[in-house]
Amino acid sequence: MNVRSIADGLIEAPIVTSFTRLGFEARQRLANWSSLDDYDLTDRVIVITGATSGLGAAAAHQLAHCGATLVVVGRSAARNERAVADLVDATGNSAITQVPADMGDLAQILDLAERVLADHDRLDVLVHNAGSLDPERSVAADGTEATVASQVVGPFLLTNLLLDRLTESAPSRVITMSSGGMYASGLHVDDLELAADRYNGTEQYARAKRAQVTLNEMWAERYGDRGIAFHALHPGWADTPGVDAGLPTFAKVMGPFLRTPEQGADTLVWLAADDAALDSSGRFWLDRQPRPIHKLPTTNRTDTAEHRAELWEWVASRAGVQVSP
Repeated sequence: MNVRSIADGLIEAPIVTSFTRLGFEARQRLANWSSLDDYDLTDRVIVITGATSGLGAAAAHQLAHCGATLVVVGRSAARNERAVADLVDATGNSAITQVPADMGDLAQILDLAERVLADHDRLDVLVHNAGSLDPERSVAADGTEATVASQVVGPFLLTNLLLDRLTESAPSRVITMSSGGMYASGLHVDDLELAADRYNGTEQYARAKRAQVTLNEMWAERYGDRGIAFHALHPGWADTPGVDAGLPTFAKVMGPFLRTPEQGADTLVWLAADDAALDSSGRFWLDRQPRPIHKLPTTNRTDTAEHRAELWEWVASRAGVQVSP
């Protein structure tokens, strides 16, 4: 183990240093990271959901700056159009379009996939970034709890619909923005959706994020031989509108230590751009390094082969798709 690895381990152990801007800045200096501006993504087609604010907006800006052909996905066409105009003005990259879609609405996801397939003969990177922490319970059009619908079922369906195009474009990548909050939750299937009388937005968000990370590993296991690298990551604790809205007390207390949106999006962009991301699949990342998906024995005990199989079957059923067992 080299000095850099030892130092990274010392930063990783206490969550406060690891997840805040302190951890980001220390690791950046220790590893002498390459600048994201140095990557040339010309001719790469990238679809990114949740791209109009927060981490998604920061990632979209950097990807556009690097020359990517970018498809911005958000719920509002008007807001998407404003984001596209701002990106074009800021970067000079005119290869940016938008498709409106709510990632919790399966019909809209079908339309989104059709547009992407019709407009682009290749797809190099699919980024699942859309998601929020909702303090009040709501349901999607099909009755699925909204957090699970938009962050688990919807991304599963979109990945399945675009899988062949990703295969044709190999080497390609599917990147999922998860959260360190998933460390507090085990793998729940029977009660992945919290009932109204037990609903807690933070817990529901953590359960959905745990499912995301588990499914990322399962996609890699089942479809890694297609030349697609599947990766999930968490951004650390970043100062975004979503954190302000979903965790206002946390945002106020931790404000000086929160990462900027650009720092939170750094590893997402790096995974989309750097060839190092093609050397493995199914990993969970923070600050350009793979991390374990469990920190607690209580969550590790729930992560069984039986629960994983149940999760895959449940999500596939909700998404209405036939996938390999």
